[in-house]
Amino acid sequence: MGLHKDRIVLAYSGGLDTSVAIGWIQEQTGREVVAVAVDVGQGGEDLEVIRQRALDCGAVEAYIADARDEFAEEYCMPALKANALYEGKYPLVSALSRPVITKHLVRAARQFGATTVAHGCTGKGNDQVRFEVSITSMAPDLDCIAPVRDLALTRDVAIDYAERHSLPIETTKHNPFSIDQNVWGRAIETGYLEDIWNAPTKDVYTYTDDPTYPPLPDEVVISFKEGLPVAIDGRPVTPLEAIQELNRRAGAQGIGRIDMVEDRLVGIKSREIYEAPGAIALITAHAELESVTLERELHRYKRTMEQRWSELVYEAQWFSPLKKGMDTFIDYTQQYVTGDIRMTLHGGRAVVTGRRSETSLYDFNLATYESGDTFDQSHSRGFIEIYGLTSKLAAARDVRFGRGIDFGTGDLSLEN
Repeated sequence: MGLHKDRIVLAYSGGLDTSVAIGWIQEQTGREVVAVAVDVGQGGEDLEVIRQRALDCGAVEAYIADARDEFAEEYCMPALKANALYEGKYPLVSALSRPVITKHLVRAARQFGATTVAHGCTGKGNDQVRFEVSITSMAPDLDCIAPVRDLALTRDVAIDYAERHSLPIETTKHNPFSIDQNVWGRAIETGYLEDIWNAPTKDVYTYTDDPTYPPLPDEVVISFKEGLPVAIDGRPVTPLEAIQELNRRAGAQGIGRIDMVEDRLVGIKSREIYEAPGAIALITAHAELESVTLERELHRYKRTMEQRWSELVYEAQWFSPLKKGMDTFIDYTQQYVTGDIRMTLHGGRAVVTGRRSETSLYDFNLATYESGDTFDQSHSRGFIEIYGLTSKLAAARDVRFGRGIDFGTGDLSLEN
C-alpha cells in the first residue's frame, strides 16, 4: 500500500492512558496509529516491553528511541549553561524533554508516512502547548490532536475501555498524583497537593531522601570545561553520567526538593512539587564558577537573560528565533567557564567551599588586604569624585529648588 497518509503518530509512554489511546484514536478517527516511545531517562519498564505492549494494544508500528544522551547533551546542557530556573526555582524538568520527544515524533511521522501527531496531554496544562508548538516549529505541515482534550478520553473512560478490550495494562492501581520524570528531574502534581495548604508527604518523593536525617556530608569536586561538566572527583564523565551521579549523591542528601506555586502558560497558577538533585547541584556549581570567570558587565547581563531564557523554554519557545539568538550569546559567555568547584552535599543543601580556575578573573594580589597588595588605593579618591558627580549635581539642584532631603527640625543636641 506504500505510505499511509491516514496514519497518526502517538507519543506513547506505556501507561494506561496512552495504551487506551491507540485503540480509541483508531475507533474515533478510522486511522492507523504508530506508537512512539522515547527514553529520556524516566526509568521504569524496558523499552522492548513498552514496544511490545504498543503492538499488543493495536499499534501498526512501534518506534522506540533511547534519547538519554541526546537529551542530556542537547537539552539539559544548554539549560545548565543558562542556569535555567523558571521563576527562580524550577529547572524546567518537563519543559526540556518535550522538544526532544517531539523531534522523534516528527522523525517517526516522516518515516511512517503520518500526517498527524497525537499526545496524551490535557487541555489545561503547559505540555499540550509545548508539544504542538514544537511540532509545528519543525514540521508546519503536520496536524496535532490530543485524545484526552479532543476525543473525550477521560480516565474513567480509559479504565472501562481497557477492561472491555482486555488490554495488557494495569487498570486497578490508581496513583493520586500526576508524575512526569526524566534524568533532569521529577515533577509531581494533582491529588491532595492541589490544596496549597497541604504539605507534601514522604510518598511524594522518589529521587531524594529525607534531608532531615542525612548521611555524613559528601564532598564532591565538579570539573567544567567551557561551561560543561567533564569530570567528577577527577573521573571523566559524559553530561548524562554527570547528571546521573549527582542525582544519586545529591539525592541521598535530600537536595533538590522544590515546592512551588507557578504561573502556567495557560493563565492559571498551579502547585507543583519537583525533585531535581543533579540539576540543582550542577546549576549551583556552574553559577559559582561563572562568578569567578565572567567579566562583571557580561555576568550581570547574562543573569537578566537567564530569566527570559527560562521563560521562553517553559512557554514552548525552544525553537523560537529569540531563544536561538540567546543560545548564541550564552555559548559566547562560556568560553572561559573552565575550572573546578568543590561542594559539600549535606542535609538538603549544596554548599560551595572551593573554586579553582586557570581562566579566573579573581586576582589574589588585587583582592588581598595583606602585604603584597597591588591595588593602588590612591586612585580611589578621584574615581569616587567622578563616579558620584551626576548624583552630586542632581542633589544640588534639588536643594536649590527646595526639594532637598528633609532632615527634620527636632533637637539633635546630646543630653547629659
